[in-house]
Amino acid sequence: MNYKNIKFIPNAKGDFISVLRKRVKANFQEEKKSIYGNAGMVLKTIFMLALYLVPYFLMITGVVTNPYLIIGMWLLMGLGMSGIGLSIMHDANHGAYSKNKKVNKYLGYVMNLIGASSFNWKVQHNVLHHSFTNIEGVDEDIDPGPMMRLSPHAKYYKMHKYQHIYGWFLYSIMTFLWLTSKDFRQLKRYKKLDLIKGQKRTYRSVLIETIFSKIGYYTYALVIPLIFIQGPWWLIVLGFISMHLITGLAIGLIFQPAHVMPTTDFPIPDDNGSMENNWAIHQLYTTTNFSPKSSIFSWYVGGLNYQVEHHLFPNICHVHYKRLSKIVQETAQEFNLPYHSQPTFLKAIIEHGKMLKQLGKAV
Repeated sequence: MNYKNIKFIPNAKGDFISVLRKRVKANFQEEKKSIYGNAGMVLKTIFMLALYLVPYFLMITGVVTNPYLIIGMWLLMGLGMSGIGLSIMHDANHGAYSKNKKVNKYLGYVMNLIGASSFNWKVQHNVLHHSFTNIEGVDEDIDPGPMMRLSPHAKYYKMHKYQHIYGWFLYSIMTFLWLTSKDFRQLKRYKKLDLIKGQKRTYRSVLIETIFSKIGYYTYALVIPLIFIQGPWWLIVLGFISMHLITGLAIGLIFQPAHVMPTTDFPIPDDNGSMENNWAIHQLYTTTNFSPKSSIFSWYVGGLNYQVEHHLFPNICHVHYKRLSKIVQETAQEFNLPYHSQPTFLKAIIEHGKMLKQLGKAV
């Protein structure tokens, strides 16, 4: 179905989002806080960038030459790359990092710094995923290709019987698809769907930007290390691969358990393209929080363990989600609406694994 034909309709509980927005607005006014990032967000940005860049420069300048330490540096870069994507790029590309649009714009480009297209990410994530969460054929986050079946409405293949086993590996190689073909395939598809014009860009300009960003990434992330790092070529390639495996797995384990769970719904529009609920209530039925009590974990993953709050208020920086979660949960309960949450990250992964196994059964 074309995304343009999908319509979220008001229902009896349509006041939920208006009441919630008033309460959230009142909270910010009472606390005298901005909806954007704070000093802590700036410090986190410096930390994540340093976690990624410092090991890189230690290797190419010859400070670190021990083979085991070289691998260790690449692993640290993997953690830094994950942190940049989850904690910096994500808020910036939602326009939630700063009230200064230029700050958001340029920090959003760190997506290109780690090998992917910030433009494609904004279309896939902001436009399609956030607008049409868990809707088969529109939300690309639940359409990773034929190897995985992440929706009960997706086509079934016999290999899906084992996706709860091999799916974790596919998550880990996610960023390799970004580095190679995915961005170009997406860009071509977005052109056909007329999504590029909606972002006030042209296909040509985005294509040129994507090509040059790929060249720049491979140059600094692989070619320069192969020239300057004091070690055999296979060690550098192994480190590069390890870095991306960590990043891909981290991203997969954070984003997929937020929506592909036994408790979440996968609504489909009727023949007229109408959905059962309005957009806000749709988010409650299709989204799950996890590990709400772990401050350190929440800090590293950019507050994305509070996915419910993020989907309802994507324009608010994640540093505020924990405080807002109490308001969202209480309001949802008042309107007799679901508020899905798993107590720990491990529990969320286990439940996601169960869902993968369930979706892998023949229909």
